[in-house]
Amino acid sequence: MTTKGLSRKQVIISINVENSVNFMKDPSSYVTNINRALKSIKSNVMADFIHTDNRGMVITTTKVAGNLDFQTIERYVKNTNNIKVVYVTNSSP
Repeated sequence: MTTKGLSRKQVIISINVENSVNFMKDPSSYVTNINRALKSIKSNVMADFIHTDNRGMVITTTKVAGNLDFQTIERYVKNTNNIKVVYVTNSSP
């Protein structure tokens, strides 16, 4: 999900509390790596900083992220070693 405000652009990634805490142990290196990943796809978007709130993890960017930018950021977050993926299955009775 992306949102645009008057003074900020954000990429909001839904993430559980445990993963959020693990990810926020070293946010500056993650911002650097996200920017490196965005640069590799020749994007004009740069990540400024990362913080968490009640919606999940919020990555503030310089411009509004397009679909490819968002997918790149999401792919980076999911492939980070500190993130534990929880698979939810629907079981019918």
